[in-house]
Amino acid sequence: MVYAALSSGGKDSVLACQKALDAGFEVRYLVTVRPADPDSYMFHSANLDAVRVIADAAGMEYVEIPSGGVKEAELAELEAGLAALPIEGIVTGAVGSVYQRDRLAVIADRLGLELVSPLWGMDPEALLCEVAARMDAIIVVTAADGLDESFLGAHFDDALIERLKRVAAARHIHLAGEGGEYESLTLDAPFYRRPVTYASAEVRVAPGRSELVLRGFA
Repeated sequence: MVYAALSSGGKDSVLACQKALDAGFEVRYLVTVRPADPDSYMFHSANLDAVRVIADAAGMEYVEIPSGGVKEAELAELEAGLAALPIEGIVTGAVGSVYQRDRLAVIADRLGLELVSPLWGMDPEALLCEVAARMDAIIVVTAADGLDESFLGAHFDDALIERLKRVAAARHIHLAGEGGEYESLTLDAPFYRRPVTYASAEVRVAPGRSELVLRGFA
């Protein structure tokens, strides 16, 4: 059976793909939805140019699905894109978002695809510890009280996990960023044949959101 992994390049979707591969699933496609609206309810928008490079580094076929980013309509766009692929299942990085998982389950059911969610219900701290142990991932967006631009570019390691735990305890955010509190980018993972690099970085700060804009992925 052939699978497609939905990925923004972030830690959750990359770890889910890694765990699917570890379990013997044949993941041939890395699928990214590129929303026109950066405030999409379902999909990340930061540093998506990296995903094509990740797919190349992993020896997978890259598939990009454009989306207007309109709530619910973006799900129809995802469904149409997946329907065009010769696959039997999809791999997702959903951890605890019922909103996200239920909508993906409906799409999978209509298309007759198996839905594989290796991270579903995983303890957030255990998830972050596995990311730190197995991958090289950095924070590229912060969008919650207590998470300022000083977190941008920070690599997931024991020190960052402790910082995030302190903020989560004080501000009641989701430790793994499942509610959009922060976004990440995975520069290396066991299934990459080589690390992903970038040529330049720019910090953009706006009310309620800080972003590390990376360019020149290779």
